[in-house]
Amino acid sequence: MDEKQPIQKNHKVSLNARSSAAITGVKDVLSFDAGEVLLETEQGILMLRGNDLHVNRLTLEKGEVDVDGKIDSLTYSDSNNYGKSGESLISRLFK
Repeated sequence: MDEKQPIQKNHKVSLNARSSAAITGVKDVLSFDAGEVLLETEQGILMLRGNDLHVNRLTLEKGEVDVDGKIDSLTYSDSNNYGKSGESLISRLFK
């Protein structure tokens, strides 16, 4: 009973009219610019793509991120594939 099981934290994405997103369960912000935001979440890598994207609120202690702008897509990839040598990030995301 001394074994510690990893606790699965909650992850939630709330999208409002494709103009704002509130995301919880965020472990890290991997990159962001006006066209793409890349997040490591409890459920894998999450890529938000769109136009005029802005990270308005970032609270990694609580695992919360708010993004505003025109959101065109949300794409998940398993986080255990992240960081494989010899592969580009895009090729790992679209396997």
